[in-house]
Amino acid sequence: MMRILNFSDDDFAPTFAIIEARGATAPTGVEETVKAIIADVRQRGDAAVFELTTRFDRLTVTAATVEVTAAEIEHACARLEPQAYADLELAAARIGAYHRKQKQETWLSTDEEDVLVGQLVRPLDRVGIYVPGGKATYPSSVLMNAVPAKVAGVGEVIMVVPMPDGKVDPHVLAAARIAGVDRIFKIGGAQAIAALAYGTATIPRVDKITGPGNIYVATAKQLVFGQVDIDMIAGPSEILVINDGSGNPAHIAADLLSQAEHDELASSILITTDTALASAVQQEVDVQLRELSREAIARQSIDNYGAIIIARDLAEAVDFSNRLAPEHLELAVADPFGLLPRIRHAGAIFMGHYTPEAAGDYLAGPNHTLPTGGTARFFSPLSLDDFVKKSSIVSFSQAGLQRLGESIVRIAALEGLEAHGKSVSIRLKQ
Repeated sequence: MMRILNFSDDDFAPTFAIIEARGATAPTGVEETVKAIIADVRQRGDAAVFELTTRFDRLTVTAATVEVTAAEIEHACARLEPQAYADLELAAARIGAYHRKQKQETWLSTDEEDVLVGQLVRPLDRVGIYVPGGKATYPSSVLMNAVPAKVAGVGEVIMVVPMPDGKVDPHVLAAARIAGVDRIFKIGGAQAIAALAYGTATIPRVDKITGPGNIYVATAKQLVFGQVDIDMIAGPSEILVINDGSGNPAHIAADLLSQAEHDELASSILITTDTALASAVQQEVDVQLRELSREAIARQSIDNYGAIIIARDLAEAVDFSNRLAPEHLELAVADPFGLLPRIRHAGAIFMGHYTPEAAGDYLAGPNHTLPTGGTARFFSPLSLDDFVKKSSIVSFSQAGLQRLGESIVRIAALEGLEAHGKSVSIRLKQ
């Protein structure tokens, strides 16, 4: 059963050291394998990508067949139940509405008469989004990555998705059409990341790669960063629930399992001030586990990286949460808005007993691509900012340079950069 711990337990610190480090390092050999794949794709382009797709996905593709056609997308959409298509459209609309509120415009400051400064905001030209295909299917990831890119005005959105044995969930292709994805390629793994980063004869080079994937995809993104931008290095999923004894234990158990079913490395933590509720949640997790179709995955996650912690008070619970900086944080308390000002680090915060984390995964509006592994201390969720770049604007009139020029010259002299200073002083003499 899910373990119950106290902060004073002798094994508390080592237990949580294991949980926090669960996705910190790649298994032996992963980085070397990924480096070899990237080098192969850089050298041989399409030929390498196609051979690796055959090897790993058991799918033979050529330059003529690697891209998903409009007819294939139409066929996939026709297979969907009308309600499923409508639900994806609803999610896309809500995601789009939320991200439109994040939009920034170019601005110019006229605070000074003789000097103008500002910021030019422009969308990226081309973005690649990676959509996983493996233990689960993720049309929601398509929407969460492609919709903000389109709202930002990205010129072209390229999607890659592995299709083992030539199969893909039709909901993924339907989501791509709804989100406005421009092109889709039937490739995955590190070879897809390398193709997007460097380009091949068939697959266009992009400016940024977003979207989650397995350890090989995450490692590839890390290795090509600098050649292209990336969103973040996504680790195993995690949820932390803070509870004050209020609410329904069955609801809390269900929320913990909603993350545990992602994969065996996912972490589900409850921290509560109520020992009776802790026991009730422990029992509910055990009962609900047996009902899950992905029981084996969820049970391994709960056994290895799940825990229920008894806190003395909510202050102790919040302090622990801020230390962990969880990807998903549920405030399952009577007064979540009263607790909110004390939260410093979290990817996404879910307020109250009727806001399960799954609402944010699918259609609340905010992005579900979130920082993991404690990186919420310095990373933010995927947003419109990820799909634009900013250039600074500077314009001095002659009077403005005359007014400020001597200070510029003196600062250049402090740094020993004579030519810098002369580029200003030569104008001051005119």
